[in-house]
Amino acid sequence: MTPFGAKVRELRKKRGITQADMAAALAVSSAYLSALEHGRRGRPTWFMVQRIIAFFNVIWDEAEELQRLAEMSDPKITIDTGGLDPEATELANLLAQKIDGLSKESLEQLLYQVKAAAARDGV
Repeated sequence: MTPFGAKVRELRKKRGITQADMAAALAVSSAYLSALEHGRRGRPTWFMVQRIIAFFNVIWDEAEELQRLAEMSDPKITIDTGGLDPEATELANLLAQKIDGLSKESLEQLLYQVKAAAARDGV
């Protein structure tokens, strides 16, 4: 599941809306919406994100958060480490090899550490 898919599911369940009802309102198939929630579809388009924001009638911070999550929800990313330090290539490969065996707690710790390092380095 992607961060965007998890948030959409959370909003939908909080409001007691079925996938079928939401899909009909957005004029997409239930299969598409299910795949989007489960991360079997790529990152949604800006237009689709805007339709979902309108569907849930969210504004400001929550709408911005949905947009941010959509941008961070490509389940099939490629990391180009060409020209970077050897440690960057090693990190990318190690993560690719080990990510499916990491616990939720370990993933949360890594995510926190990467975000903290990026903030510290100004990126």
